[in-house]
Amino acid sequence: MSGTDKAPTRLTPPADAVAPVRHPDAPAPGELLGAHYGHCFGCGPAQAHGLQLRARAEDGVRVTAEFTVKEAHQGAPGLAHGGVLATALDETLGSLNWLLRVIAVTGRLETDFLRPVPVGTVLHLDAEITAVHGRKIYSTAVGRIGGPGGPVAVRADAVFVEVKVDHFIDNGRPAEIQAAMADPDQVRRARAFEVNP
Repeated sequence: MSGTDKAPTRLTPPADAVAPVRHPDAPAPGELLGAHYGHCFGCGPAQAHGLQLRARAEDGVRVTAEFTVKEAHQGAPGLAHGGVLATALDETLGSLNWLLRVIAVTGRLETDFLRPVPVGTVLHLDAEITAVHGRKIYSTAVGRIGGPGGPVAVRADAVFVEVKVDHFIDNGRPAEIQAAMADPDQVRRARAFEVNP
């Protein structure tokens, strides 16, 4: 391992991890969560070929989301690309951080593909936080074909790592960072997370 390589993040929380606690100022159950960035491939409304996934806060530390698999999302003819399905899971899992009111990025995502997902399918996603340990947030998600009671097509476990907004400023492209910081909705969302030092 070189000096910059790190050991892989484990998906199993350590024994001293704690149960997640929904932040008192988190979006209310049933509330639709906004896109975190207009050009995000996962949730951005300005991304024509993106998923345009919309997540909704649920009780506890859980969110649900749906997206329709379009022709632009296919890998094999008529079927969703596995990377697109992994993106849908990642986006849904990332939306959970709104409930803790923290900024976090994906540290590890492990996905199981259980059945093909045809173009035109509505994929219903359900995700929840299972544990927190320091800056690490452990979560799990499942994607079902056609609705909450449909057959499971994909599932994932993930670890997100809490970061400061400087992570994006220091690593993103300046033009996009400046555009996002000029967007009043984006500034409002960033300020919503300032309660956590």
